[in-house]
Amino acid sequence: MRALSTIGSVLTRYVALIIIALSALAFVVPQAFVWATGYTTIFLGVIMFGMGLTIKPSDFKVVFTHPKEVLIGAVAQYTIMPLAAWALATVLQLPADIALGVILLGCCPGGTASNVITYIAKGDVPLSVGMTIVSTLLAPLVTPVLVYALAGAWVEVSIVAMFVSVVQVVLLPVIAGLVVSAFAHRAMQTVQPILPVISVFAIAFIVAGITAANTTKILESGALVLAVVVLHNAIGMGVGYAIARLFKMDYAKTTALAIEVGMQNSGLSVSLAAANFAANPLATLPGAIFSVWHNIAGSVFASVRCREGKQVAPAASSARA
Repeated sequence: MRALSTIGSVLTRYVALIIIALSALAFVVPQAFVWATGYTTIFLGVIMFGMGLTIKPSDFKVVFTHPKEVLIGAVAQYTIMPLAAWALATVLQLPADIALGVILLGCCPGGTASNVITYIAKGDVPLSVGMTIVSTLLAPLVTPVLVYALAGAWVEVSIVAMFVSVVQVVLLPVIAGLVVSAFAHRAMQTVQPILPVISVFAIAFIVAGITAANTTKILESGALVLAVVVLHNAIGMGVGYAIARLFKMDYAKTTALAIEVGMQNSGLSVSLAAANFAANPLATLPGAIFSVWHNIAGSVFASVRCREGKQVAPAASSARA
């Protein structure tokens, strides 16, 4: 089990490289990965079920012990990224499919990868987990309404259909994981080391499947989507950081908030695009590319913050002395 835990930790740390490698292979040999598109919802459900299994009752304590920070995080999550996505789509006059995909991405909750990146950056991990839990639980109501309000100018959006999709692929698997963990906690402890491995390959196959199914479209629009995704992610992290500083949060909380806001549940955006907007196939592309980019950008941000943290710690120690 210790070996599995070590493997899971390594795979999680290098998830971006794994996604890039599988996506590159899918681009060269699409027929070997195109099958994965039919299992996008299942893969995401497995990831969310794994998230539910790893949530402990103590994780909910942060919601009540630090309600201010969690509330700020939830509000920032569902304002900064959706509005930034809409602004980019409008200002850059993006094609309808890509605009829809970017807005879908912006309206999704925070991704579980943010918890890992926060840990690497020596941020406040319990706060990161608390913000992810809250934004995920709010997603069935908030995400469809935001997509309807912001993407309605480009495509027809059904709030009810999206609500059902988010409940099926996010809320129900998370609740199922919570229930199973509560009633079979000891048994789940034996399988927990393998959960990161499953999650890493699930998201990698989601992205690889989308890549395999859209090789021609990626050649045509990949550079544009990558540029928009990079801007979107940078806005999220930058404004999230600024808001945390505005509220005078300490180093650890500022780090957690900036990462949480900038890193979306890109797998959900891909799943929602595939399930609800089949007539707009390029709408899956922003989420697929974001899956790769936000892990790269998050890792870079984490390394920068770690260096800053080393400078902050001695100063804090001197102040206390």
